[in-house]
Amino acid sequence: QVQLVESGGGLVQAGDSLRLSCTASEGISSSFAMGWFRQSPGKEREFVAAVSRSGSVTHYADSVKGRFTISRQNTKNTMYLQMNNLKIDGTAIYLCGVLKTNTGWGRVQDGNLYNYWGQGTQVTVSS
Repeated sequence: QVQLVESGGGLVQAGDSLRLSCTASEGISSSFAMGWFRQSPGKEREFVAAVSRSGSVTHYADSVKGRFTISRQNTKNTMYLQMNNLKIDGTAIYLCGVLKTNTGWGRVQDGNLYNYWGQGTQVTVSS
């Protein structure tokens, strides 16, 4: 059972940047993809970004494209999310997940397919 721990959240002002990390308890280099999702009170979990096994392929939600960058470093069992120009609607708990098997890149935004999840890290963006 892979355990995931997110870190790097905090309280920032609109326009600021944050870098989130997701560290796995064991090797993740064989996983098909890893992803970041976020959930706000009263809202469903929302896809943010995903990265392929090698890190060479990425996919972003339209709402964060151009502002967020996802990456992974398999030698450190860690995935990152660099978030620039944060907006107030970015306030949420950010969760990382591991998608073990190849379900097709077109489905990486479906959180129901992910096998492991972290507990999340809170990001609060104020005006």
